Amino acid sequence: MQSQKQFKRRFSFEFFPPKTDQGREKLQVVRDQLAAVHPDFFSVTFGAGGSTRERTVETVLNLHQQGVSTAPHLSCVGATRESIAELLDLYRDHGINRIVALRGDMPSGMGASGELRYANELVSFIREHSDDTFNLEVAAYPEFHPQARSAEDDLKNFARKVEAGANSAITQYFFNPDSYFYFIDRLEKMGVTIPVVPGIMPVMNFSNLVRFSEMCGAEIPRWIRKQLEAYGDDTTSIRQFGEQVVTDMCQKLLDAGAPGLHFYTLNQAEPSVSIWNNLGLADREKIAF
Repeated sequence: MQSQKQFKRRFSFEFFPPKTDQGREKLQVVRDQLAAVHPDFFSVTFGAGGSTRERTVETVLNLHQQGVSTAPHLSCVGATRESIAELLDLYRDHGINRIVALRGDMPSGMGASGELRYANELVSFIREHSDDTFNLEVAAYPEFHPQARSAEDDLKNFARKVEAGANSAITQYFFNPDSYFYFIDRLEKMGVTIPVVPGIMPVMNFSNLVRFSEMCGAEIPRWIRKQLEAYGDDTTSIRQFGEQVVTDMCQKLLDAGAPGLHFYTLNQAEPSVSIWNNLGLADREKIAF
C-alpha cells in the first residue's frame, strides 16, 4: 500500500442520469445534500452502448454548473471516434476537466463494439485528441473483471490503460478489503503506482445488491449474505447492518492508506452520508490524512 499513501485523498459520489422530470427533481435534492459535505467531484454514468448519452450530458453540465466539479463517464462501445471527439470538445468547452474512461457494456442485440474496442484504446484516443485537458479515471477490478480470461490478463489490461495515459482509477465495489490490498500489491510489483480509489456500495436493498453483484462480478462474502438473508423484509435492519459493515470496511481501507473513497449512491443521499458521518469525514480538513 506504500504507493497509495503518497497521494492526497479525494472523495466523490456517483449518480446515474435520471429518466423523468421527477427523477431530475429528486437528483437535485440528493445533489444538494451531498454537495453540503464538500466532495472533490461527482461522476455521472453512461448507459450501455451510449444509451444515455444525451441524458448523461444534460446531467453532467447541470451538476457542473452548480459548483461541484463533475466527471462524465465515457464509454467506447458502440461509438465512433467522431462521436467521442464531439463529446470531448463539448466537455472541454464547458470547463469539464475530469473524465471516467471506460470500455462500457455491449447492449443486447448490438452486433459491433465500435471503432475502439477497449478502454486503453479510448484513453489513447482521448490523449491524442485532447492532450492533457482531462484527468482520466479508469476502472479497476480488485476481484477481477468478470470477462477477464485470467487474473494475470486483467492486471495486464489495467497496466495498458495506465500506459495509455490514465491518471487514476476507481474500483468496482467490493466487500472484502483484502482483495483491494492484494490488487494494489500486485500493481506495485508491476511498477504501476497511480492512485486507485476504492469504490463503495452502501447496502440499501438485499435483492438489488445480489443482482448488481452477479452482473459485475463483485463477491458478497457468505457471512454478510447470510446475515442479510436472515433479515428478510426488515429493511431497517438491512440498512443498519449494511451501514456498519461498510463503515468498518471504509475505515480499514483509509487506515491502510487508500487514497480516498468513491460512493456509488444509486441517486440516494442518506446511506452514503451516514457512512460519511460515521467515518468523521465532515472534519476531514482537520484530519492529517
